Amino acid sequence: MLQQHLSERGEPAYRAGQVWEWAARGATGYEQMTNLPDSLRRRLEQEVPFSTLELVEEARASDGTVKALFRTHDGHPVEAVLMRYRDGRRSVCLSSQSGCPLTCTFCGTGQMRFGRNLTSSEILDQALHFRRIEPIDHAVFMGMGEPMLNLDSVLEAARALPDVGVTWRRTTISTVGWLPGLRRFVGEVEEPIRLAFSLHAPTDELRSELMPVNNRYPLDEVIAECTRYFSLRRRKVFVEYVMLRGVNDRVEQARALADRLDPKVFKVNLIPYNPTGMYDGSTSKAIAAFKTALDRARLPATVRLTRGRDIQAACGQLAAISRPWSVGSPPIAVGKRRPRGVERPLSPS
Repeated sequence: MLQQHLSERGEPAYRAGQVWEWAARGATGYEQMTNLPDSLRRRLEQEVPFSTLELVEEARASDGTVKALFRTHDGHPVEAVLMRYRDGRRSVCLSSQSGCPLTCTFCGTGQMRFGRNLTSSEILDQALHFRRIEPIDHAVFMGMGEPMLNLDSVLEAARALPDVGVTWRRTTISTVGWLPGLRRFVGEVEEPIRLAFSLHAPTDELRSELMPVNNRYPLDEVIAECTRYFSLRRRKVFVEYVMLRGVNDRVEQARALADRLDPKVFKVNLIPYNPTGMYDGSTSKAIAAFKTALDRARLPATVRLTRGRDIQAACGQLAAISRPWSVGSPPIAVGKRRPRGVERPLSPS
């Protein structure tokens, strides 16, 4: 850690805070940190990598979305996304794992080899990369991985995001319903961080086909924990529901979903399916009919605006698949190790 590195070299304790302040404001390197002595800046450049992640490739979509492919010091691929909106919002989609062990059938990440949990510094460095491009004000933990399987690192990163420009109220952590982590999140976390539940089916039978995690933690148990979150926080839970043609998009399934979810507790985000090879996406007519059924049941629902589909940066498409390179590094095989020197992160810890 940076703090340990500075302490071992006799630097005062406040130096780590100075470095973090510069990094959180978007500094691109130690040379910009003008309140640090020149000798210290030179030493840091030689001894402490500026990020725990190496940028391998960056792709830009026609709608302004930016996707970055990184690799960790031990060769694991990680993707993160910057989404730009016309109203001025700048939201980052952060990954909590390299790959994901839960293998949801419609998700590109679930089809790649699982690597490992990311450290809090590796998560935070995704946000810092985009902060160096421009200010950011929203963050969603909806990238690669299941955040509740890596909750300690996710929370450590989330708690540092206000320094980067993202308040806790504009931070959302998503889960497929990994109940041990979800129970901890609901019961222990005091910060007003938002919760999203990746649901995608109105019945246990169908959901287990789409998401194997449902065999272990069925819907009623997860919905009860989401309801407890609302009772404690008085903040609605976002429900993510990807629209799969002929699978989960019929009007009667919308009615079943409305019967299952309390409109005081949940708000549904209908997500047009972004192709990953397993299914066909629902038609716009089917999505509209599904939403109409939810509206009639007075269950709040919106259709999510798709961002970055043309660079495979949209919901469910993150799979660390390389395309033509914009940074001078060779492609990395998913899960293949490329050993490098151990890097020390710039996190405030």
